[in-house]
Amino acid sequence: MSNKTQEIGDIHFPFPFTPYPIQKDFMAELYRVLEAGKIGIFESPTGTGKSLSVICGALSWLRDFEQKKHQEEARLLKAGTTPLNDGKEQPPPLSASCKRTPDTLSPVGEPDWVTQFVQKKEERDLVDRLKEEQVRRKKREERLQQMRHNAQLKYAAKRVRQEEEEMERLLRLSREMLAAGTGAKPLEQLASGEEELVLAEYESDEETGAPSGVDEDEDDPEEEHVTKIYYCSRTHSQLAQFVHEVQRSPFGKDTRLVSLGSRQNLCVNEDVKTLGSVQLINDRCMEMQRSKHGSHKNRAEEEKPKRRRQEHQAACPFYNYEQLQLLRDQVLVGVKDIEQLVALGKEARACPYYGSRFAIPAAQLVVLPYQMLLHAATRQAAGIRLQGQVVVIDEAHNLIDTITGIHSVEVSGSQLCQAHSQLLQYMERYGKRLKAKNLMYIKQILYLLEKFVTVLGGNVKQNPNTQSLSQTGTELKTINDFLFQTQIDNINLFKVRHYCEKSMISRKLFGFTERYGIVLAPSREQPNLAGLQHFLQSLQPTVTKTPVTPVEDGEARVPRPASPLMHIESFLAALTTANQDGRVILSRQGSLSQSSLKFLLLNPAVHFAQVVKECRAVVIAGGTMQPVSDFREQLLACAGVEAERVVEFSCGHVIPPDNILPLIICSGPSSQQLEFTYQKRELPQMMDETGRILCNLCTVVPGGVVCFFPSYEYQRQVYAHWDKSGLLARLAVRKKIFQEPKRANQVEQVLMEYSRCIKCCGQAGGTVTGALLLSVVGGKMSEGINFSDDLGRCVVMVGMPYPNIKSPELQEKMAYLDQTLPRVPGQPPPGKALVENLCMKAVNQSIGRAIRHQKDFASIVLLDQRYARPPILEKLPAWIRDRVEVRATFGPAFATMRKFHREKSVPS
Repeated sequence: MSNKTQEIGDIHFPFPFTPYPIQKDFMAELYRVLEAGKIGIFESPTGTGKSLSVICGALSWLRDFEQKKHQEEARLLKAGTTPLNDGKEQPPPLSASCKRTPDTLSPVGEPDWVTQFVQKKEERDLVDRLKEEQVRRKKREERLQQMRHNAQLKYAAKRVRQEEEEMERLLRLSREMLAAGTGAKPLEQLASGEEELVLAEYESDEETGAPSGVDEDEDDPEEEHVTKIYYCSRTHSQLAQFVHEVQRSPFGKDTRLVSLGSRQNLCVNEDVKTLGSVQLINDRCMEMQRSKHGSHKNRAEEEKPKRRRQEHQAACPFYNYEQLQLLRDQVLVGVKDIEQLVALGKEARACPYYGSRFAIPAAQLVVLPYQMLLHAATRQAAGIRLQGQVVVIDEAHNLIDTITGIHSVEVSGSQLCQAHSQLLQYMERYGKRLKAKNLMYIKQILYLLEKFVTVLGGNVKQNPNTQSLSQTGTELKTINDFLFQTQIDNINLFKVRHYCEKSMISRKLFGFTERYGIVLAPSREQPNLAGLQHFLQSLQPTVTKTPVTPVEDGEARVPRPASPLMHIESFLAALTTANQDGRVILSRQGSLSQSSLKFLLLNPAVHFAQVVKECRAVVIAGGTMQPVSDFREQLLACAGVEAERVVEFSCGHVIPPDNILPLIICSGPSSQQLEFTYQKRELPQMMDETGRILCNLCTVVPGGVVCFFPSYEYQRQVYAHWDKSGLLARLAVRKKIFQEPKRANQVEQVLMEYSRCIKCCGQAGGTVTGALLLSVVGGKMSEGINFSDDLGRCVVMVGMPYPNIKSPELQEKMAYLDQTLPRVPGQPPPGKALVENLCMKAVNQSIGRAIRHQKDFASIVLLDQRYARPPILEKLPAWIRDRVEVRATFGPAFATMRKFHREKSVPS
C-alpha cells in the first residue's frame, strides 16, 4: 500500500491511498479541532473510511504538536543557559534595571532586584525540568531503539526466564522431598530460642523489587505522561479493527500504541483464567498481588496464622517487575492488538494486563473500551491521566446511554441477604482482632444492608428465596426520600464509601468466603461457618454461576459464590449522587430474591464533565450521530461546555447519489394507511398489509432483504399471523425466511446460513432469489452487523420504534429534562424530544446496516406515514434525508423500486 501524502493548506497528511474528498475535509476539520482545543461532534457514514481519517488526522496533529514542543524546548534551553569557559552554567548578566539602588520598587511594590530574582529562578527551574524531560525521553528512545534492532535483549530475557523456570523446578523438588521426609511424623517441638536458628524462606533481591511500577534504580524514575490520544470504542472487536487500521496506515511503524483491556481479556495465568467470572478473576489477581507484596514484610513481625495463609496463596509468576519492564518496551516498539499482546505476554512470561499499564505514560495512542475511560474509578485504577490529553470516542451514537448504564446499578434481594450473612460471619470470626473503627464501619454496613432488605419488605435473617412479599409493584423515589424511608439519612455515606475503598472490605470478605465457604463439616472451633456454607448454597441458584477452579483429589467440589458486597458498594457510591441527578427504583416482585433496588442516573453530564474539563480536546464520532441535539443539550451544555467550544462536522456518503433509494411509503397495496402506533399495529389488517408489501418487494429485490420490527414481541405476533393467514408461504416462494434469535450465541449461525442461502440462490437461479431476515430494532443485528452488497439490497423499517412511554424510568427522565433544559420556542418539550430522538437514533442505526462501501447500492423503505413529518425527516442522516422520496400510495413506490433494482442489477 503506497503512502500518498496529502497537503491540505500547510498541513501534511500521510495517507495510504488517495483519499476521498470527504476524508480530506474530515482530517482538516479534526486537525483544527485538536489544535484549537475544541469539542468536536463528527459524523461520517459507514463505508466512508472514518477510522483512517481519524488515524491520519489525529496522528498528523500529534506529530506537528510534538515537533513544535521540541523546538520550543530547544529555544528555551538555548536562551536559559550561557556556558562559561569551564563549561558550567551561569545566569544571564544583570540588566540595567538591576543596577538601580535597592530602594527602587517595581510596579507591584517590590524592589526590581527581587522581582528579577524570582523570574530568573522560575526560568532556571523551567530549564531544569526541560533538561530532565529530555534525559528521560532520550533514555526511552534509546531503549526502544535497542529493543527494535538488538535481538540479544530478547535472548537475554528468554535466558532469564529459563533460569527462573529451572529455579522453580528445583524449589518444587525440594518441597516434595521435605514433604516426603516429614509427612508421616509430626514436626518436633523446638527448644526455646531454637527458632532463630532456622532459616527463613529465602527471597532474591529481585522478588523484593518495587512492584508499584517505580524502579528502585534512580536512573529510571516514573515516566512523564507525554501528550497522547486516547481512542475508545464500544467493543473489543471494534478496537481490534481500529488497531489493524493503524498497522496498515503510514503511522503503523513509528507510533507507540498501547491496547488496554480487562483482566478477563489479558490474563495469561491459566489458574486464574479458568475462574471465568470477571469478579472472581479480579479478586484472585488482587489477592495474589497482596500475597506477593505481603511477602516483602519482615517475617518476624508476622503472626503464624498469617504465614500459613501466605503459603496457601501463591504469588503470580507473571508479575515480575523486570519482565514487566521488558514487556512494556516490547509493547511500545510495535503496534499490537489485544490478541498479539496476550501472545507476547505468554512468550515473555509477563502479565499483559500490568505490562500494558506500565506503557501508558510513554504511549502516543492508547486504545481502550468505553467503560475504562468513562468511569472515574476505573480510569484512576488503570493509571489514565486525562489532563491536557486528547480523547476520541468512536461509535458514540449511544454515548449518553453508555454513561447512564455504567453509573446505574441494581442490587437484588438475594445479593443483599448474601452480603449481610457473609459480613456478619466475618465479624463474628475476626471481631476480637479488629480495631474499634473497623468494627464501627462494619456494623454500619450491616445496618445499611438490613435496612435495604426491610424497605423491600423482607427480613434479612430469612432465606430470600422462600420469602414472599405482601406488597408488589414498582416505586420510584428521589435519593433523599429513599434515604429517609430506609432510615439511613443519619449515616454519612461518603465516609462509608471511602472506608470501603481504602479498607478493601469486599475483597477481604471474598477471601473469607472463598476460604470457609467450602467447609465440609462443622468443627468445634468454627460452628457458625458450616451454617454460612449452608446459607450460601441455598442462595446459589439466584446468583450467576461461574466456573470453579480444579480442586485437589479428595476435596469436595462445592461451588464458590462470589462476594456480592463489591456490587453493593457501587450502589452505595451511587447514593452519594446529588439528589436532583438520580432516582432510586424499588422493584418488589413475588419473592425477596427476585426484588431489587436500582439507582437510575438522570444526568450523565456529571460524569462526563470531568473528561471535557481535563482534556485538551474531545472528539465524539460515529457513523450516524443524528439527532445531534442530544449531545449538545444533555451532555455538553449540562457539563458546562460553552456553545462556542462545540464544533459539528457532518459529511456525505462516498456512493453516487443514484446508488441509494430511500422511500417513505404512507399506504399499502390495499390503500391501508400505514401508522404503526401501539393502538393500531396489532390490528389484523395492519399485519396483513405489511405482509403484502413485503411480498411485492421480494419479487423485485435481488439477494437479501432485512426487515426490522419495533420489538421481539411484535415480530413474533406478525410471524404467527402470517403463518396462519398463508402470507408466510407466499413470502417463502421468493425468499427463504430467517428470524433473528434472542440468544447472542445463535446470531453467528443464523447470519452464516442467511449468507450461504443468498450466495447459493444467486448462483443457482430459480424462483427463490435470496433470503428475508426478520430482525428487531435494538437487537443483535441492528448494530455492528455488516449487510453489504447482496446481504442487504433492501432494508425495511416497519413502523417507528418508540420506547415504552409507560416505563417509570423513561417518564422520570422526561420529567427531569422538562425541568432542567430550557424550552425552545416552536420545538416540542425536552421530554417529548427525548422520546423522538431515541426512536430516530434506533432507526438510523438499523438502516445504516446497508451501503457499506463506495460501489454498494440498496433501497431503504420506511413503512409509516409519520416519517414524512418535517420534525422526523430532519432527524435522518443528511445523506439519506437529501435523497428521500415520499410516496402517498403504494403503486408509484413499487414502480420506483422495480426500476431502481432492475437498473442496478444489470452488470455494467
